[in-house]
Amino acid sequence: MRNYYYFYIMKKITFILFLFFWISSFGQTKSAITPESILSNLTIWLDYQEKNIILSSDFIALDENAKEITKAAFLNQLTQGEYIPFQTKSENSINSYRLIKILPNTDSSIKASIAEKAIEELEHFNMEGTPFPEFNFKDLNGKPITNETFKNKIVVIKCWYIHCPLCIKEFPFVNKLTSQYKDRNDIIFISLAEDTPEQLKKFLAKKPLSYAVVPNMKKYMNETLHLNAFPTHFILNKKGQIAKVLLDYKGLELALKKESQK
Repeated sequence: MRNYYYFYIMKKITFILFLFFWISSFGQTKSAITPESILSNLTIWLDYQEKNIILSSDFIALDENAKEITKAAFLNQLTQGEYIPFQTKSENSINSYRLIKILPNTDSSIKASIAEKAIEELEHFNMEGTPFPEFNFKDLNGKPITNETFKNKIVVIKCWYIHCPLCIKEFPFVNKLTSQYKDRNDIIFISLAEDTPEQLKKFLAKKPLSYAVVPNMKKYMNETLHLNAFPTHFILNKKGQIAKVLLDYKGLELALKKESQK
């Protein structure tokens, strides 16, 4: 009888404890992300920026008073290193970023990283709507690739080199993207690589890339396209104009989808 009573009491206590912890946890919410929390050190800021901010995308730009401004004005403010882009509520799959003033005691390396990235993004934004430079190349298979090749087609261009870890890391994603548009004869994918044909053939035998690959493009990418970050992606519209410039693959799928529906 004692054993039965003991187990009955223990069962009641266990249930009460469970109920207490369940009610306590139910009232708790995940700590809110604040500008102060993400600016506590450079590592936290870079992680937040990587996961939440895509400045190359089309987004709703808000000033520090939450008033909508142009993307150009928004990027210009960021180049000064006095603000961070802070993600606010997104609507209809379009991100909304607000300028938040950086406190004077914030790590200077955070300010520098924001300004550096904003300068690149502003340069790329200013390229939108301009003609892509003329060229006449041959890919690894000897196939000619010229501006005439682009006529009346949407073109996705990946700029990279074989010793760029980020360039290689995105191979699975961009390969998947080409397969999604394999039935679209009006969309073509090419890549410009710094490396020699011999280096590329050996490398691509182990890590295939579904794009047409043009070798020996270091000088063209540096002097004509003025690139200083890799990978860089271009999307050209059917008029041969630059529709979008992106520093990584995250915004590529969305930007290509938008361009392909025009």
